[in-house]
Amino acid sequence: MARPTTVHTAIDFDKTGKQVGHFSIPHSPQDDAWGAVEVPLCVIRNGEGPTAILMGGNHGDEYEGPIVLGELIRGLDPARISGRLIIIPALNLPAALAGRRTSPVDGLNLNRTFPGDPLGTLTQQITAYVSDYIYPIGDAMLDLHSGGSSLNILPSAIVEPAPDAEHQQRNIDAVLAFDAPLTVVIDNLGDPRTSTATSVRAGMTTVGTEMAGQGAVSPEAVTICRRGVHNVLSHLGILPEPVTKPACRSGQKILRIPGQPGYVFGATDGVFEPYHALGTMVRAGEEAGRIHNLGDPSVPPRILHYAIDGLVYGRRQPGRVVKGNCCVVLATPYEGQL
Repeated sequence: MARPTTVHTAIDFDKTGKQVGHFSIPHSPQDDAWGAVEVPLCVIRNGEGPTAILMGGNHGDEYEGPIVLGELIRGLDPARISGRLIIIPALNLPAALAGRRTSPVDGLNLNRTFPGDPLGTLTQQITAYVSDYIYPIGDAMLDLHSGGSSLNILPSAIVEPAPDAEHQQRNIDAVLAFDAPLTVVIDNLGDPRTSTATSVRAGMTTVGTEMAGQGAVSPEAVTICRRGVHNVLSHLGILPEPVTKPACRSGQKILRIPGQPGYVFGATDGVFEPYHALGTMVRAGEEAGRIHNLGDPSVPPRILHYAIDGLVYGRRQPGRVVKGNCCVVLATPYEGQL
């Protein structure tokens, strides 16, 4: 049962046609006694068919998703679909407007607050509303991410692991339909507080992405994302088949981030000098790069090493690091059943 909420929207989720508006969260900061944060929301419905939830701006410094979803809101004729689209292009609106990964209002990473708290901070109220009122009416969910300001990641579609084989296969099939250059299984070290983990618990077919990063907009990634969203909606039966069908990737290997060994973390403060480009195959024990102490040149650089064999899938974008920052991410072959 949905928890009581103070969030309000004038949009009717059951109405045929296209509605563009927002859901409104009461917000009373220092300079606005009775204000509200209005998160953009669009519902497009026509005929019979499944409901897909499309989200971008979960992190405010990841731009490809919001751009593509904005295009979809403006350009999609409701007569073309069979079913319903619920589109939230800038879920973490305060962070999106500020170009930050985390909310400038409460400092929280929205993607570590699900299922939220309807009486919590602003970010927690957003995720509570999505968890309690949006997810229960969805059949499928697409959450469009990139590496943001701190990472550059090879453009890829992401499989969120599901607890049973049938659900896992649904996720894999939808992610393969996205037709990204890479398909990667990522479980965020088993964290249950993410949008995709919560979507899986709600029973939805779930698709994620990582579309480049560096706090910039990649034209290549926008193209991949635009095509991929259409492909998944076609796979679900909501849109007609695309004019150009997805490439045959039956021989494509699915990758995964293999837990803690897949991450190379900074061992000290300084400036990280990476040794390998994205897409490079590396070996366990090989040097990943080094961290320089610019304040004391007499101190030798600290060498970082890979813990496993794998593909350089993601790499830190700012040179400056502090101890514990993620410097490199490796992906390895996925051994699960397809």
